[in-house]
Amino acid sequence: MEGQNYLGIYLSKGSATVVCLDSQGRERNVLGCFTISVEKPEQSNPQALARLIAQACAERQLTFSDVAVALDSTLFMQHGVHSEFTDAKQIAATVRFDTEEALSTDISDAAVAFEIAGSGDNGSELTVFTAERKILSEILPALQSNNIDPMTVEPDVKCLSRYVSRNVSLTEDSQCLFGILSQRGGYFLAFAKSRQAPAVRTFLIAPKQDRADLLAREVPLTIALVAGGEPVGCLKVFDSSSSVNHQQLAERLGIEVSGIDLIESAGVGSDVLSDGTGCVDFAIAYGAALAHFDKVPSTNFRNDFMPYQGKKLRIQKTLKVMSISVSVLMVALGVYVTAQLWSTNKDQGEMRNKLKPDYLAVMGGRPMPRGSKEVVGTLGRELNRTRALKIVDPHGGESVSAKLALVLGAFNRCAAQTRLRIKRINITAKHIRIDGSTSSRRNTRKLFQTIRENLVIIREDYSLKGGRDNFHVTVAPKSS
Repeated sequence: MEGQNYLGIYLSKGSATVVCLDSQGRERNVLGCFTISVEKPEQSNPQALARLIAQACAERQLTFSDVAVALDSTLFMQHGVHSEFTDAKQIAATVRFDTEEALSTDISDAAVAFEIAGSGDNGSELTVFTAERKILSEILPALQSNNIDPMTVEPDVKCLSRYVSRNVSLTEDSQCLFGILSQRGGYFLAFAKSRQAPAVRTFLIAPKQDRADLLAREVPLTIALVAGGEPVGCLKVFDSSSSVNHQQLAERLGIEVSGIDLIESAGVGSDVLSDGTGCVDFAIAYGAALAHFDKVPSTNFRNDFMPYQGKKLRIQKTLKVMSISVSVLMVALGVYVTAQLWSTNKDQGEMRNKLKPDYLAVMGGRPMPRGSKEVVGTLGRELNRTRALKIVDPHGGESVSAKLALVLGAFNRCAAQTRLRIKRINITAKHIRIDGSTSSRRNTRKLFQTIRENLVIIREDYSLKGGRDNFHVTVAPKSS
């Protein structure tokens, strides 16, 4: 899975060694390893090297989530610096000033990385590494332009010490010194309980130099520089040329000397280095990839120059994609809801058009209600009221319409004689109330006499107004 793969790159001038690790619990599996170099020295530049790294990873189908870079010892310098502070944040804020004071030179054009070797009442002893900003400003953009953005850029000796501390068993009762010789350079690593971090030292090796003589000369000097008063119990040597005689070297130094197998100690088969990758180069690149598993701060040049922004940019890109996805989802949901509402309104419109003729026929010209539910409710109420008035009597009784017919018949017989005017007729289940007027009281009595022929007058009122005799009469049908 890409999210669990880590790439370590050991960069030197014109060549690079790459190791891809897969994390499975506590195990570290090597998914791939290769070494590449620029064929023509005149074309040796970070851009060409980065392009070759990206092409080689693509050809081997190596996928990874994070990258770490180890710089060759020819691309940085190492210094011992004293700080008045013991807190890491305070040291980080003042390490440039302390380094300038210790070196008596301007380091404004250098990137600084440091490691706390030890702390005490008088402050801290630091191992400071400086690399030219110009070199980093060429390497980092070249890698980034090929979709390789390293989280850390560290000195190769620190990556090598990480590899050794993870894969080689150390002597617990005394300080142990490692001497590791590659084709181009040498590394001394001193591990001791009294030190917060292993002491490290690098040096160059000439192609035809006698390596046994070199170790016999450099080991005592290294012990004097890094031992700190603690005795060195043993020296473990790895020589890429296999030219050092351990027994003879032990006799010359007076300490125990033994060899180590860098590849076997990591549990990696020899077939991993089948393309000619050097053991030391492999160990450095492997140690760079291990930086992603460390919980402690790394000796990272990017903390001081071009700080890593990869994860932040990935989070921003993810949030952007998520926001776009949510926006598209909301638009789709809005379209769906709108379509459902439109379909519902369409059904309501069709129902309204279907009910409107029947509604107007029974509601006496009332305007059609807006909603279909209101239409149904109004029709229901009118039906109940009609049934209460017994306009249609299912039991065969005398209906209100029959009663009204009797009243209208009486009006028709005397309307011309009495000059009758009807203002209002109010029909209930039992009575009919009539409001109107005639030309005189005499004509009103003639009207009432006609009504009594078929109906019973329950109540009658008279009043003269405006030259006419106004009346209010309540009638009911005669009992059969």
